[in-house]
Amino acid sequence: MCVAVSGKLIERSGHQGKVEISGNILPVELGLVGAKVGDDVLIHAGCAISILQKKEKEELEELFGLLNEVIDEERR
Repeated sequence: MCVAVSGKLIERSGHQGKVEISGNILPVELGLVGAKVGDDVLIHAGCAISILQKKEKEELEELFGLLNEVIDEERR
């Protein structure tokens, strides 16, 4: 199973950039999308694969929140 996560692009230099994901700053390859600093991007395997609209980002955050709740319940 593959999972992609969302992050906010905080820096861009050519096809390389940095994204903020849950307080962590990670490098990202930007060659597949024309993202600008401030955009929310969907990231898979270190590559930004799409630019997210606000509604898409909110839906992903809700889904991951629910997933975390299930995981927490399983651990109890």
